[in-house]
Amino acid sequence: MANFLHDNEDILFHMEHLDMDRVISLKEMDFADSGKYPHAPKDLEDAKDSYMKVLDIIGEICGDYLAPKASEIDEEGVKLVDGEVVYAKGTAEVLDLMGKADLMGFSIPRQYGGLNLPTTMTTIAAEMVQRADASFLNFGLQQDIGETINKFASEEQKKKYLPKMCTGEHGSSMILTEPDAGSDLPAVALRAYQDESGQWFLHGVKRFITNGNGEIGLVLARSEDNSGARGLSQFIYKRDDKMVIRRLEDKLGIHGSPTCELQFNDAPCELMGERGRGLIVYTMWLMNAARLGIGAQAVGIAEAAYREADKYASEREQFGKDIRSMVPVYEMLTDMKVSIEAGRSILYETATIVDIKEGLEHYVEQNPDKAKEMKKEVRKYGRLAGLLTPIVKAYNTEMCNKVAYDAIQIHGGTGFMREFNVERHARDARITNIYEGTTQLQIVAAIGGVTSGTAMDYIDQLNDGDFSFMGDDFKLVMDAKEKLAATIDLAKASENKDFITYHSRRLVEMATAVIQSFLLMRNARHSDRKVKVASMFIEKASSMVEHHRHFITDGKAVLLDHYKDIIG
Repeated sequence: MANFLHDNEDILFHMEHLDMDRVISLKEMDFADSGKYPHAPKDLEDAKDSYMKVLDIIGEICGDYLAPKASEIDEEGVKLVDGEVVYAKGTAEVLDLMGKADLMGFSIPRQYGGLNLPTTMTTIAAEMVQRADASFLNFGLQQDIGETINKFASEEQKKKYLPKMCTGEHGSSMILTEPDAGSDLPAVALRAYQDESGQWFLHGVKRFITNGNGEIGLVLARSEDNSGARGLSQFIYKRDDKMVIRRLEDKLGIHGSPTCELQFNDAPCELMGERGRGLIVYTMWLMNAARLGIGAQAVGIAEAAYREADKYASEREQFGKDIRSMVPVYEMLTDMKVSIEAGRSILYETATIVDIKEGLEHYVEQNPDKAKEMKKEVRKYGRLAGLLTPIVKAYNTEMCNKVAYDAIQIHGGTGFMREFNVERHARDARITNIYEGTTQLQIVAAIGGVTSGTAMDYIDQLNDGDFSFMGDDFKLVMDAKEKLAATIDLAKASENKDFITYHSRRLVEMATAVIQSFLLMRNARHSDRKVKVASMFIEKASSMVEHHRHFITDGKAVLLDHYKDIIG
């Protein structure tokens, strides 16, 4: 198969036009590693060249090794044998290959054996991996867990765990969810306690744990007597015989990924960071990283589903011509393609903002005398990351589900059959807008940034320079921007305390559409084709913004008055 980097013109477009200079400078600490570690870049161009070479290797592995095995991995699935998870043969082979290629420490600092690549590059790599096989979650998990340990653990803990994670010798898992605490993480009950020597232990059950068989786990547990979020701490757990994998979940999709129920029987562990900060600081940071990863997974699945649909439509003949030449079909394909490129644009934009945020925070930690000087900028990028991360998760996962659904529709009856890849893509897509926080929870996370002014400030920032080349499309975007601002003001002025909650999804979708319109127009500065992509997106996005505006400002909000009578 083709290299998944080089066969994707849109990824290559972004690689050419992403403004990575500041990201690289912050990540490389002005190239302090140069000469200290093999392959550490010496300047900006060297870093960009290095990033491209690493992504090239990922693209080759995805195209030549992982994607051809995806159907077999899906069919074989995972098994629990004598209390241990057995991966599908293809998964195990690619895990071994990635470990030997030194890719499992993709984003972990070089001093621990990693490659020290920024989040933006991790996001691009994750998209390619997930296009190849959406159940191969090991790569992304390793980065999320590794980066969390690197950011919050002690130096002793970093040296103890990160090197073996980088080699792939130790896999990892994020151990949060419980039978009675899904999205309601403050309700976590698994207990952490100390003996007289100060050793910590874990006791209780966790459920729906992706890759719960990983040797290293970050466990959210109740360490304090008080209830709620402030009674929770984060622990590093290394597999031993005091934790039992009780069962594997029988899932609709992502069959190659083990989802485990775990029983901790007084299992020894280590406190990470400070007591009482496990949820409000460490887990929130970890989940935001994971949500960006799921946004990348969604784009990868959508890309795979679109390609299957486009290929089938080109080959399938009806009424004497291929169905790709029929208006209803090529409209669907065009909408799919434009939606994916819109999702990719906001995904990569968010990743670069997260990189700058993390880089600035690290810089201030290393240079505390600069904290006051940098405070305003650190807060700005923190607010932007807080707004855009849930928006990316919400938009991309809903988009992914629609693209996968439409891909089956284009296949017709054959798309419902197991021998065609699109049915697997549709099954895999369905989890994306559920795990790591449902779309509804992403809206809750994003609405504050919309109503507080962060979204409008960011839109003003994006409106930087001349977009007159977009003609009437630019006027549509400016009109949508004005409608968004007016609608936000009206919603905030409502005396009904539930009014904003009721309309929060519509408000977030309006803001998302305007942001994406500006991002696509920014892309259009570099490409005539991108002008057409932006025009297609803007035409439908502006209609959606007007529809939502009308519903919010002129509607009666009858749901709030009538829902009890309707659903009982």
